Amino acid sequence: MSNVEESQRQKKIGSVLQRDLVEVLQGAATQGGMQGVIISVSKVKVTVDLSVAKVYLSIFPNAKGKELLEGIKSNTPLIRHELAQRTKNQLRRMPNLEFFIDDSLEYIEKIDRSLKGEDNPIKDPSILDKRKKS
Repeated sequence: MSNVEESQRQKKIGSVLQRDLVEVLQGAATQGGMQGVIISVSKVKVTVDLSVAKVYLSIFPNAKGKELLEGIKSNTPLIRHELAQRTKNQLRRMPNLEFFIDDSLEYIEKIDRSLKGEDNPIKDPSILDKRKKS
């Protein structure tokens, strides 16, 4: 039986990484000339063996998300090194970083608009996500 619940150690490492990643990423975006872009780290999930940290990012404005994610992914070694410097007193080994866009806010917004009647899927079925029948 696999343990689905995150251990205290995984949560602690995740929160340490989350705090420092926000500073590193926001600093890099500002230095890279991307004013007005807000990067937040919505969650960091660390694998059981503590070797990989999956980092979920919310990027505002949304339109810059894909472009920024590519930039972040291509600079992962630098980001990882910077993080290692910041966390060397708290972490023995820096996990490998994997970055993803967290689209849960977008999803919540879509539901909110539907509930308010702004985007009514009954009147306009084209706004519904097409789901495959299984």
